[in-house]
Amino acid sequence: MLFLNSASHMVVSLVEDYPNYMIINLDKLDYCASLKNLETISNKQNYKFIQGDICDSHFVKLLFETEKIDIVLHFAAQTHVDLSFVRAFEFTYVNVYGTHVLVSAAHEARVEKFIYVSTDEVYGGSLDKEFDESSPKQPTNPYASSKAAAECFVQSYWERYKFPVVITRSSNVYGPHQYPEKVIPKFISLLQHNRKCCIHGSGLQTRNFLYATDVVEAFLTVLKKGKPGEIYNIGTNFEMSVIQLAKELIQLIKETNSESEMENWVDYVNDRPTNDMRYPMKSEKILGLGWRPKVPWKEGIKKTIEWYRENFHNWKNVEKALEPFPV
Repeated sequence: MLFLNSASHMVVSLVEDYPNYMIINLDKLDYCASLKNLETISNKQNYKFIQGDICDSHFVKLLFETEKIDIVLHFAAQTHVDLSFVRAFEFTYVNVYGTHVLVSAAHEARVEKFIYVSTDEVYGGSLDKEFDESSPKQPTNPYASSKAAAECFVQSYWERYKFPVVITRSSNVYGPHQYPEKVIPKFISLLQHNRKCCIHGSGLQTRNFLYATDVVEAFLTVLKKGKPGEIYNIGTNFEMSVIQLAKELIQLIKETNSESEMENWVDYVNDRPTNDMRYPMKSEKILGLGWRPKVPWKEGIKKTIEWYRENFHNWKNVEKALEPFPV
């Protein structure tokens, strides 16, 4: 039996490809969750959805006592960097305390493998030096700090008990199903609603983007071949600046190549308190397990644009996600 918090692409993949496993999906169903992303598997015999909060220690303990859970994939987190500056304590509570509750309950239940999904942002920014798994954690925002702290709790269960934990740190994920507070779905949705892309600061910050199905394959690889106590970067060489991203999306959605016309669809706003320029990572460890990203940018972004054209209203009050800063 596999147990996941959130991550709809991963849930769908496991339910469809592993019919002999019971897949339990735990989600609090807060503002950025949508069960519509899971409609294709909602009636499958090997799928169970449970609404609950990982910060509720009594609930989580009871869950592990009543369900025979072999493997945990822990995706659940507050993840929006902009929001973390105004809700820092909430991010600490959910991401750190919630993770501690979950790993403690999993350890007590003698789970066979616990995979904690972290982020490249725990390394902090770098203009040239590539981070590998042994690089020091130097987070620069409350979100990244909470993920780095949660990692420490998870890793401590390996150091103290040899509880089989694995940590992953991935580049930015994009694709269908993502709540449009993140930059790619936000820009797509803004343009599809005839609104300008809001660029924080200069727009020269670059990010590495991985398509959702490639990340699912990475997690499946770690699930099967990842060694307990290890950390795996899930990265890509595909890198793009925020302003370049905006211009590509304007070209695709508004069908214009004119630089002057593109500028009509861009609005520069104040930068957030800290905004790292780059997160360059080495991913040799997971490449050594046989994983490779497969979906080219042009294919992935086309599918993503098409999906948001049809599914933008999968979330309640989703329009507020399109504001330049959290409402």
